[in-house]
Amino acid sequence: MTDLGVLHHFLGIAVTRDSNGLFLSQRQYILDLLNRAGMIDCQPARRPVDTSAKLSADGEPFSDPTLYRSIAGALQYLTLTRPEISYSVKQACLYMHDPRVPHYNHMKCTLRYLKGTLDYGLHINTTSPTSLTAYSDADWAGCPDTRRSTSGYCVFMGNNLLSWSSKRQVTVSRSSAEAEYRAVAHAVAETVWLRQLLAELHRPIQQATMVYCDNISAVYMSSNPVQHRRTKHIEIDIHFVREKVALGQVRVLHVPTTAQFADIFTKGLPTQPFHDIRFSLNVIEPHVDTAGGC
Repeated sequence: MTDLGVLHHFLGIAVTRDSNGLFLSQRQYILDLLNRAGMIDCQPARRPVDTSAKLSADGEPFSDPTLYRSIAGALQYLTLTRPEISYSVKQACLYMHDPRVPHYNHMKCTLRYLKGTLDYGLHINTTSPTSLTAYSDADWAGCPDTRRSTSGYCVFMGNNLLSWSSKRQVTVSRSSAEAEYRAVAHAVAETVWLRQLLAELHRPIQQATMVYCDNISAVYMSSNPVQHRRTKHIEIDIHFVREKVALGQVRVLHVPTTAQFADIFTKGLPTQPFHDIRFSLNVIEPHVDTAGGC
């Protein structure tokens, strides 16, 4: 093996070291992407997705599906250092099989946002507690075509963002509590995997992982499941989470909606809440101090 020295670039990601840790940026990658889309001189936007509109399968077919898929795939890779665009990119990727003009306009909005935040990146602190904390949220029946819900979660190790996801649920939820509980189950599954990984790396997590949810019914079911017809269809998720709670590995707690960081992974947000959560995810400009999201 050859020692290549201090890490500076890796697969399109620029790595900058400072006194507080590492700063991961894909500035040049964004510029190349804007140039490929013919939007290098576009006007910046303050957020990547509209708060009111929901993408559907309607609209005129887009004239160049290959370009659409190419840009959507490139945006997926960009979420490695820009987690705040995960929801917007997920929405665009849902229609890669049959892109429409509204879908491309949605993607252009994301590109305009990136034009205005070229220098932003993900900051990783050098010193951080070894506790795991997760935030879980769901947008119930948000898809106008299928009425499926969107699950989102983010996991912090100390005050460093470690893992995140924005994903449409595979089944239709019959209540908001069911959608939220499925999102909790996804977050718990991720934290269980992370705990196992850290244990294999000889850095085991001793204390229980805190999973925060803003739905009181979902929090209640995690420790006091009521087995009747209203919860029968999510019984597997209930038993999975309950088992981890009983083992002391996980605690599911309520968090106010105003402090729910996973909101950014499930829906479009107004400008100020979006910027606040983005900062809490440690997505910042270089050399800006932050206390992280926990």
